[in-house]
Amino acid sequence: MFCPKCGSLMFPSDGKLVCGNAACQFTKSVTTKEAANARTAVKVNRDRPAETLVLDEVLDTLPKTRAECPKCHYGEAFWVMRQTRAADEPTTRIYRCAKCSHTWREY
Repeated sequence: MFCPKCGSLMFPSDGKLVCGNAACQFTKSVTTKEAANARTAVKVNRDRPAETLVLDEVLDTLPKTRAECPKCHYGEAFWVMRQTRAADEPTTRIYRCAKCSHTWREY
């Protein structure tokens, strides 16, 4: 989620979303619907741990492409690209079927 005032990323903190821009200091309470669709993942950093908000139900904002699902053979899927390996390796394309929600990837 992005801050409506300055456009910076917002991070979870004590049941609220806090703007990552220290000068802005915008906070927003999390609604019950947002809390039900979100989970908090902790990423370990060398200096300090950081929390990242991961939303599971954001498929309607992902781009679609023509790709055949290996499970149901439907011809349309949502897709994202992630850097899952070293920086000098190509990105991984992750697909999710628009019909059956089966997820697969291509390297």
